[in-house]
Amino acid sequence: MSLSTIRPMQQEDRDAVVQLLADSDPWKTLGYTGADWNRIFSPLPQGREALVALVDGKVAGIALIREKFLLGDYLELLGVASWARGQGLGGLLLGHIEPLVFERTKNLFACVSDFNAPARAFYKKHGFQEVGPMPDFLIPGSAELLLRKTAGPARSRN
Repeated sequence: MSLSTIRPMQQEDRDAVVQLLADSDPWKTLGYTGADWNRIFSPLPQGREALVALVDGKVAGIALIREKFLLGDYLELLGVASWARGQGLGGLLLGHIEPLVFERTKNLFACVSDFNAPARAFYKKHGFQEVGPMPDFLIPGSAELLLRKTAGPARSRN
């Protein structure tokens, strides 16, 4: 695998991003379908920073960041194509995102499903701490866990 680039998402990336997400867990388990992703990405998300990672010219990853969330930014979506997993692409996307976020704010938030052990381990490995659960947030009987990675308090003492 040779990473080509991480760049802003463009309209021509939409179909590949929708397919990547429609074919992936945890989103299938959470009930998201191709129709949901088509709606979310038509038009491309406004008011968010959408980045894609290309491997050999193919869309292999997506990150969606919402600015100004709880005195920080929110990593609303991080997805890697099943064929590109386990090769460090998620970490490369985070490594690209974090300097952008921490240049403008002190906190980066994300959510992960309680049943998604690989994602929980991934975020922990990359310095995120679990803040707390939101039970029955997306599907009955499951919690979404709010995560936070910080560069320090939002304010300093005077």
